[in-house]
Parts: sequence; structure tokens; C-alpha cells
Amino acid sequence: MLQVRNLSVEVGGRLTLVEATFTVRAGDTVGLVGRNGAGKTSLLKVLAGQAPAHSGVVSHHGELAYLPQDPRTPESAAASTALSHVLSGRGLDELAVRMEKLRLTLEEDASERNIGRHARAVDAFEHAGGYAAESEIRSIAAGLGLGDDRLDQQLRVLSGGERRRVELARILFAGSDALLLDEPTNHLDTDAKVWLTGFLRSYKGALIVVSHDLDLLDDAINRILHLDEGAMVEYKGTYSQYRTARAADEERLKKTAAAQAAEVHRLSSLADSMRGQTAKRARTAKSLDKRVARLADAAVTGPKKERHLRVRLPKPPHAGKVVLEVDGLRKGYGGPPVFSDVAFDLGRGERLMVMGLNGAGKTSLLRILAGTTTQDEGDVRFGLQVSAGYYAQEHENIRPGVDLLTHVQEHADIPLVELRNLLGMFGLPGEMAFQDAGTLSGGEKTKLSLACLTAGKHNLLLLDEPTNNLDPPSRVAVADALSGWEGSMVIVSHDPDFVRDLEPQRVLMMPEGTLDYWSDDLLDLVAMA
Repeated sequence: MLQVRNLSVEVGGRLTLVEATFTVRAGDTVGLVGRNGAGKTSLLKVLAGQAPAHSGVVSHHGELAYLPQDPRTPESAAASTALSHVLSGRGLDELAVRMEKLRLTLEEDASERNIGRHARAVDAFEHAGGYAAESEIRSIAAGLGLGDDRLDQQLRVLSGGERRRVELARILFAGSDALLLDEPTNHLDTDAKVWLTGFLRSYKGALIVVSHDLDLLDDAINRILHLDEGAMVEYKGTYSQYRTARAADEERLKKTAAAQAAEVHRLSSLADSMRGQTAKRARTAKSLDKRVARLADAAVTGPKKERHLRVRLPKPPHAGKVVLEVDGLRKGYGGPPVFSDVAFDLGRGERLMVMGLNGAGKTSLLRILAGTTTQDEGDVRFGLQVSAGYYAQEHENIRPGVDLLTHVQEHADIPLVELRNLLGMFGLPGEMAFQDAGTLSGGEKTKLSLACLTAGKHNLLLLDEPTNNLDPPSRVAVADALSGWEGSMVIVSHDPDFVRDLEPQRVLMMPEGTLDYWSDDLLDLVAMA
């Protein structure tokens, strides 16, 4: 059970939650919703003990597990296998390591003492459920679309999407009494999303989930906490039921606010008509002024209209006819190559879709093209006057401790007012320009990264999952802006609607490096690739 009393949360000097009180009990599956930047991610961090509260108390009974939007593998665990990392969710990794060390010692010296030590380690591992645990882990991993062969790989060789699945598997395997999940369906294909929805629906503990996956919110959630402008409002039922109830509340709020405004206007007009007349009428006017003041103090404000992005990308600078040539690329991470002999070219204004299962090397390829990773073999050649901009799915270009304005300033030498207008266009207005980028939500980091790309005035964009963490209206706005842009693109995405809007001309299938013309028949594979 999770209990919250009079909790206030501050982000970048702004209160995103003010004195909220709620309880999440075992069996409660709660969806935390609100616009991008409302403070959902910051609230989860406070609930998980990863960030301090401004004020108030958070308490929980039993074990609590937290999946952040951008889980990072600890450096100390990078050399561990994925299976060992998931086992650590129950502390079984250390028992497994001890058992293996004693087995190796036993092979060198089969003394009675070593036999006994190894037998005791095996008993301890078995008593803790170690052997059954491995089978359970492989079942969870399969549900999340992570194959047996990937579980046996070191974490450092896995793709970002695979590492996120491993972290999610670790949290689900841990069997905690409470789960806090921030965008758990990111990087999951359709089958994995269905499996996860079923798992969460049957979860017996206390669950709070932030997600833009409306199917998950409808199928696995029985309560909604709506966060906006610092206020928390609770609704019973699924996301669809919440939408209906929220619309009714907003309509009532609008009517109440309109009626109060009309009454204030009536009383103010009546008071104004009495001023400068008889002493009695002047006293009445003063009395009416006091009533107007009381009404104003207690006035209900109508629902604020949600601001949606209206993104406009600058016309790309002119480039040569051939924008990019790639020949014989090979990349590995100490073992067999992730891909080899990949070759393609890209023309001016052309859009190339890169597809493949998780671990096929899509992100590695884009990092090589962006110059943030070095290939083992092969060449990358850019055409005449090509300027490449890279959107990194894990936001490694966004640095904690550096404000938003500094980030975009590094990409463009333009007046300050234009930079702030650019941030505002991406839904990062006003004083947010001076906010620490490390305090942003995942959706806000996406918007900042896209603002930096726009500021750079590139003619080639390397886009690695640019719609992750965006709410549906923002996804549409970004897709609309990119679909009408005249530059060249290399695209990795699991979002079929986004890919359809961008209308790629060709597709590169990884890790084989097979190049073909795009067909809309491939859209069914986008969410799975």
C-alpha cells in the first residue's frame, strides 16, 4: 500500500503538485494522467524516493519497484548478463555467482570441504527459488519480446530498447508490493504490449502507471489520477470512463465560471450606475463592490484550454544530389557482429526507413551516421553541403545541470528572443527556458531535442524514435511538420501512424542490410520491428 499525505512537488522552482492526499491499496491499478509537463514523471520520482518532496509525507508498506522513463544500466552491471541482472531483482544474482565460483573451485580441487561448500550453495540457491526463477524469468522475457539468446548476452551489448525490456522484466520478476511504471510500453511491440497489459491487469499489488498507450489504460486500469496545474483529481474506472467524466466536469466548470462572471458583471454595472448619486445610493454601491470582491475571491475558473504544439520547420539548406553514401559497415561489441556489410545511399529529399527486431543494430547504425559511435569497418560519406542532425532516443544529448536555453543556443547563432520563441513553439515557454534540463519529463526532453534539431537548420535528419513519450496531439503535430519538410531523413520508429505520415520511399532491413522500396504493407511490421 502507498499512502500520500499533503504532498507538494516542486520542479524548476514551480509547484507541479500542491498538497495532494491519496492512497493506493493492493489491487488498485491507477493511471496517472495529464498533459506533457504537468509533473507526472516528477511525482513518480518523489513517490519512489528518487527525488525529494517540497513538503508532505509519502509512505509505503512492503517492497516498492520503480521503472523510470529512461532507465540507465549501472556501470557496475554493464558486464553482467541480462539474466543475472533480472535475477538481482530478488537478490538471486549473488547466490548464482557464489554457486558458480564454488563449482569452478570444485573442478580444480574436489576436496570434501569444497564439495560441502558447493552443496550448501546449491541448496541455498534452490531454497531461494533460483532454479524455478530462471524459468519464470525466461517466461517474462518472452512475454516482453526478449529472446533466450538475448538474456544470455551482457547488458552492454544490448540495444537501448532491449535494456529497457530487461529492466522492466527485472521489476516485474522482483514481485514487489507496489509498482511505479513510467511509460512501460516504450519500445514494446504489439504482442509485448498485450502481454504486459494482461500481467498488470492481474497484478495483486498497488500499481501506478504513466502511459500514453490508451489501450493499456483502458484494459488494465481501475482508477485515474488527473494532474494539472498543481491539482490532483481522482476518477473511478477506465481511461475512457475518465474521459467522459472529465468532459462533464469541465462543462460544469465552464458553466459555473460563466454564471459567476455574469453575476460579477451585473453587480459591477449596478454599482457603477449608483456612483455619484445620493448618499444612500453611494453606500449601496460600496456594498455591491464588497459583494463583487467576495465573488471574485471565491470565483471558479473555467478549464484551461490545453495548448497543442504548432511546429514549423525551417526550409532545409540546399545540399548535393547525393546526401549520404554508406559502404561495407560492420559493428560489433566484442562478440559476433551486430551487423556487417551494410551499404546504401540516400538522395536529396529522400526518406529511408530502418527496420529490424530489437538488437538488430538500428540505433547503432544511426549513432555511426551521427558520429557518436565508430564503426568496426566500412565508410560513411556525406554529400556536398550536408548538415546532419541527430535525434537520440535515449536523450544522451540532454545534459543535467544545463538549462534549456543553453542547449538550443549551442545549435544556432540567432537572437535570444528567437530562441525563446522556438522553445515556446515546442511547448517549453516562458521561464522554462532557464530550467535545468535534467528536471524535464520524458515528453519535455523529446520536445527539447526536437527544438535543438530545428535550431540547427539541417538538411539531413537522423531520427531514432522521435515520438517516444509524446502525447497523441504532440505526435500529430511533429508528424505534420516533418511530413511537409523537404530535407532528407533516416528514420527508426515503432509508431505506424508516424511512419505512414512521413511516407518513406525506401526501407533498410537490419541486420541483413537488405535495401528495398517502401510499401505500406510493411506498416503492420513497424510496431513489431
